[in-house]
Amino acid sequence: MRLQLSPEMEAFRDEMRTFFTTQVPQEIRDTIAAHRHLTRDQYVEAQQVLNAAGLAVPHWPVEWGGRDWTPLQRHIWREEMQLASVPEPLAFNTSMIGPVVATFGNQEQKERFLPATANLDIWWCQGFSEPDAGSDLASLRTTAVRDGDDWVVNGQKTWTTLGQYADWIFCLVRTDPTAEKKQRGISMLVFPMDSPGVTLRPIQLIDGGHEVNEVFFEDVRVPAENLIGEENRGWDYAKFLLGNERVGIARVGATKKLIAQAKQHAREVTSGGRPLSEDPRTAARIAELENELLALELTALRVVANSADGKPHPASSVLKLRGSELQQAATELIVDIAGPLSLASFADGGSQVPDWARVATPEYLNYRKVSIYGGSNEVQRTIIAGTILGL
Repeated sequence: MRLQLSPEMEAFRDEMRTFFTTQVPQEIRDTIAAHRHLTRDQYVEAQQVLNAAGLAVPHWPVEWGGRDWTPLQRHIWREEMQLASVPEPLAFNTSMIGPVVATFGNQEQKERFLPATANLDIWWCQGFSEPDAGSDLASLRTTAVRDGDDWVVNGQKTWTTLGQYADWIFCLVRTDPTAEKKQRGISMLVFPMDSPGVTLRPIQLIDGGHEVNEVFFEDVRVPAENLIGEENRGWDYAKFLLGNERVGIARVGATKKLIAQAKQHAREVTSGGRPLSEDPRTAARIAELENELLALELTALRVVANSADGKPHPASSVLKLRGSELQQAATELIVDIAGPLSLASFADGGSQVPDWARVATPEYLNYRKVSIYGGSNEVQRTIIAGTILGL
């Protein structure tokens, strides 16, 4: 099968490639390419550059900054961004709460939140998972009880990614504990992270980083106007949100970049006096990954070609499942190419250890998460069985 973009789409790809490689600060792109963590200011600067050019939220309604692009254009936009090592617009803002507010929020909420969300003037975090409600999110226990003009929130969330940077949180809470089905009786509230009664505690990860947090709520008063959509309809909004999130998790462009870097490293590392790239097993492993990534890309193109009404395609679960597996396989490949050098991040490896080898193992460990967040791969298999295979 041979795929070829139309002349118009080729021009569009060139336009995106030129912008991403010339307008986003090189320092920020170098940080991403070297697999180092961005600062909060770098995240904000990159997104504001994109937003000023109308490239931060192309999938939103046009009146709120969208571009009315085809699904193929959005696919090209995302892939070129990843290939150029440009940080993608903050997913919590642009792929999660933004589309929810644009679709289900009232006019006042849209005007209040959407422009600031697109420009990262408000940094959002996600209050979904709990210690006993991760993949089984419908079992959440955080409660919100109506008291006059406020909701009073009590409970705990965990794995709150980049919550230490966040200004606001969008939070699933149980507003009707008597509902017959646990998926019912859940609502979505939004409120500032500096509200009285909100406590954030960092979780140190195995790679030594601070990316996720626990968040505790003790009698947090949230104005009733901060309810998104209808009371007790939060589960519907959560499913809508997660469907949007999964489309971006495939990260075809980012995995292409990882494999290209792996090939370069294999040419630089020697074993038995020869570059690893000449080792038949290593070469076969790289080729297999490239073939599987091509299959994923073709699937992604089929998905975007058949998307309608801006709604997530059911096969987004396939993209999430296989995309996460290939990202993990690529990071594992880089660790294996680094060999003993990959231990340098946990010991003094000396100045002879290249930077890419120092970050290989921490990144490999960090990427264990991609088969869990956005709905674990076990959950995705159940969705695929029911919605695609009809089992």
